[in-house]
Amino acid sequence: MENSRFLVSSSPHIRSGESTRRIMMDVAIALLPALFSGIWFFGLRALWLTIVAVGFAVVSEIAMQKIMKRPVTVKDFSAVVTGMLIAFNVPATLPLWMVAIGAIFAIVIVKQCFGGVGHNFVNPALAARAMLLASWPVDMTSWVTPGADAVSTATPLGLIKGAEAANQVLPGVWDLFVGNIGGCIGETSALALLIGGLYLIYRKVISYRIPVVYIATVGILALVFSGFNFAYVPYHIFAGGLLLGAIFMATDYSSSPMTAKGQIIFAIGCGFLTSVIRFFGGYPEGVSYSILLMNIATPLIDRFTLPRKFGEVKKSA
Repeated sequence: MENSRFLVSSSPHIRSGESTRRIMMDVAIALLPALFSGIWFFGLRALWLTIVAVGFAVVSEIAMQKIMKRPVTVKDFSAVVTGMLIAFNVPATLPLWMVAIGAIFAIVIVKQCFGGVGHNFVNPALAARAMLLASWPVDMTSWVTPGADAVSTATPLGLIKGAEAANQVLPGVWDLFVGNIGGCIGETSALALLIGGLYLIYRKVISYRIPVVYIATVGILALVFSGFNFAYVPYHIFAGGLLLGAIFMATDYSSSPMTAKGQIIFAIGCGFLTSVIRFFGGYPEGVSYSILLMNIATPLIDRFTLPRKFGEVKKSA
């Protein structure tokens, strides 16, 4: 029959017009406010780090797919997004060759060696950050103040942790919100990240569940663990990589649960681990490690939260 309405095919029968390329382009667009904010506060150095990270991520993807005799899918923009996120997770003072190594590691080891886009079981950008932090901890924790002077400073979470110089004071909440603080290139401006997150929710690229539950969990636990000191709650929400991680990395399709119930469990787990690391660990930040640990737990969460298949027969004991 010529009429396609009468053709019988296997499921799924409901299809979306979305593609990997369209989704990744939306994510890249949503990251632009944070990129512009990073350039505004940290100068062209932030742009150069982003260009190097994206360039090496794209070249690594092309090279690996050719070596492994796979179709070259670099036009889907997933490597571009990975490169941008890697740059956003490093300080502006990081040497360019280090961010290049991070991009190569993310694409070659974490992504392509596990089958390419959609098959990585952890977020490539966060895995690269963890690798860089373990390999070059001094360079990865060297923060500077925004502006032309670029003097060494501490992050707000470092000051709260008490691990930095006692003569430094906490920045105001407004500076914290707009990004006029020390930190990684893409994590300092809560305003820019929220704009990007709202764009992704509007475009239905991500659901609100993981970001909202993750951020709310950290806020509640920060209040409890600080002895109900309300003054510290905005710093634990707006400072550090919480918004960047909750909006752009915890929502990664391939490494987060598929069901709504699973996503809520995943987000609560991320928030709990982040708070425990921040308050009781030796490191003032915990977003990267919390998301990576929950990425590993995702298959288990899916196993217990996926609905039973229609018509499935219960297995006998």
